[in-house]
Amino acid sequence: MDAMEEELKCPVCGSLFKEPIILPCSHNVCLACARNIIVQTPEGETPPQNRSSGTSDYDYLDMDKMSMYSETDSGYGSYTPCLKSPNGVRVFPPALLHRHCSITCPLCHRSVSLDERGLRGLQRNRLLEAIVSRYQQNRAASVKCQLCDRNPVDATVMCEQCDVFYCAPCQQRCHPSRGPLAKHRLLPPTHAQAGIAQPAAASARKQATCVDHESENYSMYCASCRSPVCYQCLEEGKHGKHDVKPLAAMWKQHKCQLSQALNGVSDKAKEAKEFLVQLKNLLQQIQENGVEFEACLVAQCDSLIEALTRQKAKLLTKVTKEKESKLKTVKDQITHCTMKLRQTTGMMEFCLEVIKENDPSGFLQISDALIKRVQGSQDQWVKGALEPKVCPEFALTVNTDPLMQSILQLDFTQNKAETPTVPPAPLLQLEKCCMRNNSATLAWRITTVQALPVEGYVLELDDGNGGPYREVYVGKETVCTVDGLHFNSSYNARVKAYNTAGVGAYSKVVVLKTSDVAWFTFDPTSAHRDIVLSNEHQTVTCNSYDDRVVLGTAAFSKGVHYWELSVDRYDNHPDPAFGVARINTMKDMMLGKDDKAWAMYVDNNRSWFMHNNSHTNRAEGGISKGSTVGILLDLTKHTLTFFINKQQHGPMAFENLEGVFMPAVSLNRNVQVTLITGLEVPKSIM
Repeated sequence: MDAMEEELKCPVCGSLFKEPIILPCSHNVCLACARNIIVQTPEGETPPQNRSSGTSDYDYLDMDKMSMYSETDSGYGSYTPCLKSPNGVRVFPPALLHRHCSITCPLCHRSVSLDERGLRGLQRNRLLEAIVSRYQQNRAASVKCQLCDRNPVDATVMCEQCDVFYCAPCQQRCHPSRGPLAKHRLLPPTHAQAGIAQPAAASARKQATCVDHESENYSMYCASCRSPVCYQCLEEGKHGKHDVKPLAAMWKQHKCQLSQALNGVSDKAKEAKEFLVQLKNLLQQIQENGVEFEACLVAQCDSLIEALTRQKAKLLTKVTKEKESKLKTVKDQITHCTMKLRQTTGMMEFCLEVIKENDPSGFLQISDALIKRVQGSQDQWVKGALEPKVCPEFALTVNTDPLMQSILQLDFTQNKAETPTVPPAPLLQLEKCCMRNNSATLAWRITTVQALPVEGYVLELDDGNGGPYREVYVGKETVCTVDGLHFNSSYNARVKAYNTAGVGAYSKVVVLKTSDVAWFTFDPTSAHRDIVLSNEHQTVTCNSYDDRVVLGTAAFSKGVHYWELSVDRYDNHPDPAFGVARINTMKDMMLGKDDKAWAMYVDNNRSWFMHNNSHTNRAEGGISKGSTVGILLDLTKHTLTFFINKQQHGPMAFENLEGVFMPAVSLNRNVQVTLITGLEVPKSIM
């Protein structure tokens, strides 16, 4: 049995295996030892050996347990969260970046990578565990100490009165041979276990005698005096009115009480040992949490440094531009002044030569013109011409005092751990926020680590006119894209976080400015099935001889908007129609025949305005290949006007337009047009 013991010992701790697990190299280690020899490897680096793919139903420590933010949309309205930040990089929590671990066998030194299950991915050696258990049972034939909590050692003595087995340390601590315990008889445990408490030895043992009556043995116990007495003491009447009981009965009673007291002390000792284990685990948790918190703090400080570095670069760029502007102004002034000075000097030298001449008639021939020229030259040096246009000082001031004060006051906010707190106000990451046409992408993050995790965020925007806020997104994502905003408008946006404790404060408000002009294409999703789109949905024609409608991807409800359509092909004198419509206008007839479209239909000679199948304002002049049709939608004045080849065609077409309108065209297979957007309203039109 002793020879086999070396096979049952862990190569790390040297003790018998406890909860052994099998490494891919077939060697075994304890679960606790495996936790101690795990090492982290850089991301992407893998040891030479493949990791084990075994499974286990044993509840091992999951080192890689994690929860990831959901990538699904909240389904709120028509606004959809962006799955990626504007630069295409998704931001993950910092704790997920250092979870690549491996374990090396202490015998053969082969390494194995652990997958996301951690040590749960390695099998538990139940056969080895059963052999170790059976070996321990066979070795446990010797008597163990009854006061050792874990891994009891062999007992060295047994108290005959207490009926408890003690090892040497426990006997010195719990049953010292002094005071009331000095009279207890301690026996070797083997004698007590074998029942060799010989009656002869017991009878030979000298019984205690009364102090007052040496010839009498103690036979009774006085509960009042708390001392044993003999019969003669009782006959003498010393304890006549006392509570006297048989000695043997009281011996057994007190022995039982002492055993119960020892059990209570033993329970307290167990609690103390468990508390020590808890404290040791707390040390480990503090160490791990400290490392994680330090990493988070470093990341936050690095983010501040990066932001300050970016701002420094911006400020330096402004200084450089200001310096270059001043230098250019001064150099231009030097060049201009040098040229004028050269001209003036030449003229002065010429005038002096003229004055030297003695021909009066010749002098008078040129004197008038020369005097005017000199006077004109003098007028060029007006007040301010000989003053520098710029000053050498830079009128740029950076007040760093508030920032420096904030940095000096940067400290941790202390919260009571037992009091749940709502999340802090999120920080909008302006470097990741962007605008595109009439869409806004916003990104935010939580800047401090909280005891309660954030469960989600609420993004709110106003109506673009300083009106009340409304929720546009609710979910776990920290990046969201909001579509369908008004062009040439300024929106106020803010975000707040919430958890189980409640809803936190709002972030600072950020102002979003949409594009001044609209960039859009034809919408293939709402177009009639006979419509044919090309050129990235900017060119449209049709497969049918009947008129079909296609709408633009933009929707307008405020502002002034202008776009054009270039006629690429025009055969057999068809009547294409151009204008605006509601999103639910009829798509299988000419634009303007229902009450949801306002249009101008035109041929090669004339045109008409049409709404709800009402034809009005016939105008001479049509279109041909190469013509351009312009549409001016003024929702400030609520009017619609048409243009052909940059010239207004007919009177103002429609008035009192209210609501949401989309660019629209109807045509058949004899026409092809290309949409031109992103145009400013021509000044000649305004």
